[in-house]
Amino acid sequence: MQQLSTGKRQEGRAIDALYRISALSGKHQNAVRALEAILDEVMMVFSANSVSISLLNASSDKLLIEVQRGLPETSKGFELPVGVGITGWVAAQGEPLLCTDVSQEEKYFQLDESVRSEMAAPLTEGGRTVGALNVDSCKVGAFDEEDLRLLVLMANEASRVLENMWMVQQLRKKADQLQSLVLLSQDISGTRKFDDVLNTISREGLLLLNCKLSAFFLYDQEQDLLHLQCLQDKNGSKSYQETLKPGDSLLGSALRGHRQVQTRDLLRTEEHHFIDLIRLENLVSMLVTPVIFEDEPIGLIVHYIDQPHRFHDDEQMIARALADLGAIAIENARLYGRVFDSEESMRKSERLTTLGTLAAEIAHEIRNPLMVVRLLFDSLKLREQEDENKTKDLGVIREKLNHLEQIAGRILEFGKSRESFRKVIKVREILEDAVVLVRLKLEQSKINLQWGNLPESEEVFVDKGQIQQVLLNLILNAVEVMPNGGDLKIDTELKDARSFIYVKDQGSGIPEDLKDRIFESFLTGRRDGTGLGLTISKRIMRAHDGDLELLNTGNDGTTFCISLPLSG
Repeated sequence: MQQLSTGKRQEGRAIDALYRISALSGKHQNAVRALEAILDEVMMVFSANSVSISLLNASSDKLLIEVQRGLPETSKGFELPVGVGITGWVAAQGEPLLCTDVSQEEKYFQLDESVRSEMAAPLTEGGRTVGALNVDSCKVGAFDEEDLRLLVLMANEASRVLENMWMVQQLRKKADQLQSLVLLSQDISGTRKFDDVLNTISREGLLLLNCKLSAFFLYDQEQDLLHLQCLQDKNGSKSYQETLKPGDSLLGSALRGHRQVQTRDLLRTEEHHFIDLIRLENLVSMLVTPVIFEDEPIGLIVHYIDQPHRFHDDEQMIARALADLGAIAIENARLYGRVFDSEESMRKSERLTTLGTLAAEIAHEIRNPLMVVRLLFDSLKLREQEDENKTKDLGVIREKLNHLEQIAGRILEFGKSRESFRKVIKVREILEDAVVLVRLKLEQSKINLQWGNLPESEEVFVDKGQIQQVLLNLILNAVEVMPNGGDLKIDTELKDARSFIYVKDQGSGIPEDLKDRIFESFLTGRRDGTGLGLTISKRIMRAHDGDLELLNTGNDGTTFCISLPLSG
């Protein structure tokens, strides 16, 4: 009778523990803290001397003790081959196991000499076993079949909690990586210096893939050589020289086959590049991604890690996206170089003609890589987010990728009628959607956006993407002239069947000698400016039977005015 009462009390404690475990996914965002809380519950229910959670390390194919209670300090970080010991057997078979006397169990692997009885239950994720929950006691016969049944219930609940937490963490990580890729594409799209593009790509790859080193090899087709152009670690660029033939290294397989190649043991593959550096930095794993443009190899992005690591699908996808963005940026930088190398020897009209030709070439060449980026974005299969802003951001990213394709097609069809792209749309929608695109930029730059009068029903017949291009140019120019933040005001007015949009910043104003010439091509007051933004914007507005004007400028800021005729 006493034994039955004790069993009921233990089962009651187990049920209470299950409720507390199930609540952990909403209580902890840190997986390690959640694992520790699970162990505390298990240890209390079974009055165990030690408990542990071991998870499968995908890179080493071994079980790693992630968290433990009561085990010797030497067990921290201990790796056990799958199938070895009671824990390894449970992880391999996916079935629970009870051992009332470890001295009589041939499967037992001794980690703590004080253990006399042990039981373990599998932890699963998506229907596959990913680890084991282990309970030990210093007494022989400390556990029975009923205890094992309760342990299985607790392991199942722990698996559900961990699976939910891992899924949330994975979604957050993917969202952060995607945002980083989008910001990177914005950052390098206007970068003209070849070395700056390579450094940016290498630096971002280092951060996104959490690597020890990141390198960019440029391919010389004429000499059939790979030249190291950029090498970075977490402290920045490293000085190192390396030139090799593709056939002498694993790098050549990626270059010739236009495919990613990885290895988990650089020393055993007998690599013939970075021979001294591999030993010095203790580099173990490597992922090689070719940079291809129009089926022509440009070079290789290589990521190195100082431990055995299998680069999973998401990591490979991120590396491919970096390579595609790098290919576009490199070609843009090369094309920009052609434009500005000839700038001094051409008159203004000749420069504009050449720029138009190269712009059409750029638009033609970026279409395929842009499609790859778009497919990569769709392949991430990001589901709807609980965060409304992130959901809206994902929609904006998809819309802007489509917009980029339209821009490329628009340049190729330059001179043709744009009427087919125009439609009746509310002025308020154009303004609000344009601000969404730069919301993060405004927040990062500490710019406080102030709305004036926003029309409710005014409509215009326009190409929405082009008008937003004009607004974005004015807003980003305003951000540049307010490096310490400030107020940016957008206001509207209805007058004479026309809609007037005012954009006012708190910058230091336009220099007097540039004020009357700001709409001229190639005129810029910024070192990194092209001098084309306002020129193109004014041309767009006049093509819509509207205009872009500078109303006033001074020490207290600058105000631009956009005007458009109302539809009908």
